[in-house]
Amino acid sequence: MAANSLDRAKQAVRTQVWDALTTADAVYDASVYGRIPHFEGAERAAARLAALPAWRRASFVKAVPDKAQLPVRARALEEGKTVYMAVPKLATLKPFYLLDPAALTVSPFEAASPGTAAAIAPTVEVDDLRPLDLIILGSVAVNPNGARIGKGAGYSDIEFALLTEAGLVTPETVVITTVHPLQVIESPIPTTEHDVGVEPDRDP
Repeated sequence: MAANSLDRAKQAVRTQVWDALTTADAVYDASVYGRIPHFEGAERAAARLAALPAWRRASFVKAVPDKAQLPVRARALEEGKTVYMAVPKLATLKPFYLLDPAALTVSPFEAASPGTAAAIAPTVEVDDLRPLDLIILGSVAVNPNGARIGKGAGYSDIEFALLTEAGLVTPETVVITTVHPLQVIESPIPTTEHDVGVEPDRDP
């Protein structure tokens, strides 16, 4: 598929999901279009994630700064996991906040907010990170085979490439996302080899 056709196909999937979430009034955003959806039920999704063996094994977690994944970041800190959170748009020379649960001066929920993290957490370079047990992505749409797309800015793909090049993504690293059920579609999602996927859904 040509690049322009692929982009149009991806955008059609995004619009389908944004339309469905808007119709169902399933997001907190004033407008979900162009965003990683801040979906209702994010806390339940975080609890479901926390029940997975991969979560229980994880000590070092890289997470996106999106609002929908705030409960995931807070829960990780509450459970003593080190969280690396991307600086929005990777806008600094040291593009990750280091959230060390042993060094927090505020509650885990406060610390997991990008605004608070910017005020209290040191920023670190890629070379300062430890190998990652778990990578949490934000998504607009996913399917049961693990294909996903974000909002189209490409930051997750850039981060993943940086982390992989640095040797921080290992065969044991699990990549996962939390979403509303309306964001899970059964049809194929158009992707390229550079698009980061997630662990396939193996629920019976």
